[in-house]
Formats: sequence, structure tokens, C-alpha cells
Amino acid sequence: MDHDLGIIPLPAYVLLVVVLASFVHLGKVKGDIATVIGIMAAFAFTLGEIGKRLPVVRNIGGAAVVVTFVPSYLAYKGWIPEQMTSVVETFFKSTGVLYVFIAAVIVGSILSMDRSTLIKGFMKIFVPLAVGSICAATVGTLVGTLLGLGTWDTFFFIVAPIMAGGVGEGAIPLSVGYHGITGMDQGEVLARVMPAILVGNLTAIICAGALSWLGRRKPALTGNGQLQPHGDDDLLAGAEPVKPDGNVQNIAAAGMIAVTLYLAGALSQQLWGFPAPVVMLALAVALKLFHGITPRLQAGSYTVYKFCLTAIAYPMLFAFGIVLTPWEKLIEGFAPANLITIVATVLTMTASGFLTARLVNLYPIESAIVTSTHSGMGGAGDIAILSASNRMMLMPFAQIATRIGGGITVALALILMAALA
Repeated sequence: MDHDLGIIPLPAYVLLVVVLASFVHLGKVKGDIATVIGIMAAFAFTLGEIGKRLPVVRNIGGAAVVVTFVPSYLAYKGWIPEQMTSVVETFFKSTGVLYVFIAAVIVGSILSMDRSTLIKGFMKIFVPLAVGSICAATVGTLVGTLLGLGTWDTFFFIVAPIMAGGVGEGAIPLSVGYHGITGMDQGEVLARVMPAILVGNLTAIICAGALSWLGRRKPALTGNGQLQPHGDDDLLAGAEPVKPDGNVQNIAAAGMIAVTLYLAGALSQQLWGFPAPVVMLALAVALKLFHGITPRLQAGSYTVYKFCLTAIAYPMLFAFGIVLTPWEKLIEGFAPANLITIVATVLTMTASGFLTARLVNLYPIESAIVTSTHSGMGGAGDIAILSASNRMMLMPFAQIATRIGGGITVALALILMAALA
């Protein structure tokens, strides 16, 4: 019972699979929430464990990739029992559970960050991050346009997703926002942006490994994990690592803040047409910057955030895969023109961080690595990129680039799409 498959103790997992198979055999699969949770968890965490163990794939965020791509293929082939896909689809579309997940992940990720590190770290890496984002967006969009992909599709479905902060924090909010603005099917949006996120993450990992090699050849270019020549103590001073909170009251309070901010965003979209995820993100950042979050709520937010990523993210991706993500659209995303555009975008991002480092007194290697995490696949992408470069001590800055940089990218992409649509 102390060995888990995903989040499920192994004996309970075996029993769950047997029970679900029995329901299918009897033709008695019901649409109640317990059955749907069981189906989603059994499939999602099985696929997640496979993804964590596949050679090569496991080093580039393989679990999230497998949990998203494989269900789409299984549904395309009809290899998941129709009884199961039917109840999952009904639950997923009728309850709006995806929106609660997005609210908890986005709001929780922002509110759980240390305020001092957030401000000081962001100001320090702002120049390479901003220059890298602008240059990457410009070059990536130009390359995609020249390759015949079209300016609109290149920017919104390739370039922006690469810098959006991963799947849960980036791709899913973008799919919801794009759907709200243009009426496009959410599943089609996710199918189109996922290849960009996957290949962008892989490219960033390769770049990080190459930068580490360059640092060994040119020691003057690297601080061996230190961002600044005089050390990073001034940026991290006073920061205490946030730990999960076991106080149920604090966790529930943080969860209700996330729900309330989401509803405020939804109301603003109804009244004034502002994209709901943008408003929700802006309110969360404002609360954080203006001391609106107390230590107990920060700890509670961290628990909500980690719970969602640990227990809910994979089932959400599985449901998205079988219900809304067309396999044909996923495959189209790996066309040669798309791949060239993705690589050009990430290379430009990383090179810009390297070249602008000296302007703000940073080591070029470390600056480029932190900037490259803006192209990563969320927290898992940060770990893979920093591991490839042996620079795990840069994690606080990578988190800022991914969470804040990704949030800003999502907000700007939705605002721009709303203005141009």
C-alpha cells in the first residue's frame, strides 16, 4: 500500500481496474462523478507512469506528452470502450471542471511565490527575458510566415504557446481564451498548440546542454550556477521556501480565492469582453504585489497548486485528449515548416538572453539558460532544462520566467487576439 501508481496505492489501482472492467463487461458504466473520476484516474496515471519510464521521452516531460497524445490516438482508433468515453465526455463538457482546474493552477502558482523573490528576481531577469520574448516572437512569426504558415497561425498557435508556460498554465488557458474569443473548438486549439510546446521544450533542453558545454570551454562566460558575478544572495535574501500547508481552513480559503477570481474574470468577459484568464491573472498578481496575501494564504495556495498538478492535471489532460483533441490536428502540428519555426523561436530566445546578459551584469550562460526556460513545459520543463545544464540552483529564476513570463504571454496573446479578431 506504500507503493503508488501515480497517486493510487498499487493494490487499490489493481482493484480499480478490475472494478471498471467489470462495469464495462456488464454494460453498467454510469455517469456519476465517482465512476468518471475512477476512469480518468486509471487511464491517466497508467499513461503517466509509462511516460515517466520511456527512454528519451521521460527527459522531455514525457508523462504529460503521453497522457495528452495517446488518449487522442486511442479515441481515434476506437480502442477505449464507448461507454467510458461517453460518460467522461458528458462530465467534462457539462460540469465546467476544466475552468476550476485552470483557476486553481494559475492563481495558486502566482499567490504561492515568495513576494520578495518575485519582485527582485523578475526585475533582474526582465531585460533578457523581455528582449528574448520580443526577438523570439518576431523571428518565429517571420520564419513561419515565410514558410507559408501564415502570420496569424504562426504567432497564436506556435510562437505564443511556446512561451506560455507549459500545458496546465499555458496551453489549456490559451485554448479556453481562444475559444471564448473566436468560437474555435477548445480541443482543436489544444491539438494545434501541443506540438509547439513539446518540440519547444525539447529544443530548450538541447540548448541548455550546449550552453553547459560552452561554459566548460569558456569559463569566463559562466558563474557555474550563479546568475550574477557577485552571487545571488541579494536576490534571494529573506526568501523562505513555501511548504505545503496541512491546515484545511487555509487550503479551503486559498481555493475559494481562486474560484472568486475566476468568477470575477468570467463576469468581466460577460460585461466588457475582457478575456477571463487575463483578468484572473491580473487580479492574482495585484493581490500578490500589494500585500493582499497573508502567509497562511500563501501556504494554502501552494498546497492547492501542488494538489492540482499532482492529482488533477493528468486526468484533465486525459479527458481533453479523448473528448476534445483530434488526432489528425495533433499530427499536422509536426509538419516540417512548424518544426523549423519552433526551433527558430527557441534559438532566438536563448541567444537573446546570452547576448543581453552583460547589459544587466549577468553571466551570459546563466542568463541564456534562465531565458530558455521561458520556452519550457512548465515546472517539469524547468527541471529538465536545468538538469541538462547542471544548473538546478537557478530554479527560483526559472520559475519566474515560466510562471510570470508564461502568464504575461498568455495575457498578451489573448488581448492581441481579441483586438484583431
